[in-house]
Amino acid sequence: MSSPMIERTSMEMNDNIFEMQRISKSFPGVQAIDHVDFSCISGEVHALVGENGAGKSTLMKVLAGVYQPDGGKIIVRDKEALFNSPKEAQNCGISIIFQEFNLIPELEVAENIFLGREPLRNKGLVIDNDLIYARSKELLESLGTFIDPRSKVKNLSVAQQQMVEIAKALCLNAEIIVMDEPSAVVSGKELDSLFAIIRSLRDNGKAVVYISHRIDEIFQIADRATVLKDGKLVGTVRPKDIDKPTIVRMMVGRDLDQTFPPKEMGERKEILSLKNICRDRVLKDVSLKVYTGEILGIAGLVGSGRTNLARVIFGADSFDSGKIYYQGEKTKMISPKISLSRGVGFVTEDRKKEGIVGCFSVRKNLTSLILDKMRRWCFTNDVEEKRLAKTCVKKFNIMTPGIEQEIQYLSGGNQQKVILAKWINANPKLIIMDEPTRGIDVGAKAEIYNTMRLMAKQDKALIMISSELPEIMGMSDRIVVMHQGEIIGEISSSEATEEGILMMATGQVKKNGKESIREY
Repeated sequence: MSSPMIERTSMEMNDNIFEMQRISKSFPGVQAIDHVDFSCISGEVHALVGENGAGKSTLMKVLAGVYQPDGGKIIVRDKEALFNSPKEAQNCGISIIFQEFNLIPELEVAENIFLGREPLRNKGLVIDNDLIYARSKELLESLGTFIDPRSKVKNLSVAQQQMVEIAKALCLNAEIIVMDEPSAVVSGKELDSLFAIIRSLRDNGKAVVYISHRIDEIFQIADRATVLKDGKLVGTVRPKDIDKPTIVRMMVGRDLDQTFPPKEMGERKEILSLKNICRDRVLKDVSLKVYTGEILGIAGLVGSGRTNLARVIFGADSFDSGKIYYQGEKTKMISPKISLSRGVGFVTEDRKKEGIVGCFSVRKNLTSLILDKMRRWCFTNDVEEKRLAKTCVKKFNIMTPGIEQEIQYLSGGNQQKVILAKWINANPKLIIMDEPTRGIDVGAKAEIYNTMRLMAKQDKALIMISSELPEIMGMSDRIVVMHQGEIIGEISSSEATEEGILMMATGQVKKNGKESIREY
């Protein structure tokens, strides 16, 4: 195969709706972007890919006016531009959907979508709430979701908040739309709807920049793909002209075995039993068993009750009726603190709100769950704490200028690695992982998978919630599928197919349809 790199034609150069030339941006101790060129044509989807910390989000934040570059220039519609704020970029037709949400929790969905752009009536004296609600409903339904526009954002799941962010961006009617990991919390029909929206935007002449760690998506949706590594440009390719191993090599600088580790279970012993658990309208008569030495996968569409179940098990939410048995004893996980003391861990899907303390250092986040083990008399053993933090940074390949760096300045994927390492340090007997590889690049995923399988072999019990069906099938020893707050059925991974799981997740296979799933 000839070199996959492509040269821009004169037509492409003339059609560029924007071009970033020799852009550089640094932070204390980090050269985030180093003389990077990037452009987009009207009517194309241009993927921006690379490992965690490669500089993808930083480059797009420069375009969107969040950061000002240290060097280089931005040209929009053949005119040089410098945006001092996101508002200035929006006024120039640039909209960015951030990986970390930018919503006001106490406001309603419709109020967030139209914030700062509220339509008025009665000669501009009154906000037209009826129009806001109607238009918000229309935007959300176009994305294949049916969120009530009057719901407060704080009551929505992470996936639902992501859909509100997308609707908010669509509301701007921007010509340049940047989507930073938009598919991280959607799957199935929601993902199909997202792709349909993106194709529609492209067909209507919009320029879409699509940041994603999911290689399959690049080949499904992108016309071109630009790869960054360590803040530098590796090259631009057309996915239709290359194969997946080629783009992976560009990202990680080596060949990568993307297969899942062998399923070698440890000693199988019941550690958790749920019997007829009910909670409000989100969990309905849920019963399941969890064993040490295995990975139990929980599949289902967004809103199926997966995260609600995880929060009940961990004690973050109460339940109305039913029984929980942990290590053979009837119990109520009254609070996360009590659960932690009993050896139960929870890697939350909402890392910004519940997973990290942004103003704390990487070191403090890594050791936050085991401070009692770090103490010498009444004081923290700084030497031991630093040693452990450095070991974790190396083991999990966390891209940071140092262990004293505030975690809020790390990329989303590297923050996720810190969260995983933090919980593994706590050495739980049972760990719940809600979307554990969300925002994790292909190289880091392999490391996480191997760590999870090693924990199972060491007689730990793992519950993994994932929206990625290949991950569910590749990592789970058993799979339970949820639909509308119920467990529809259970199946071994050796019997499961993607189509069969989806049939159960969408309610097309009846409850406890273990036999019928084998037909698919």
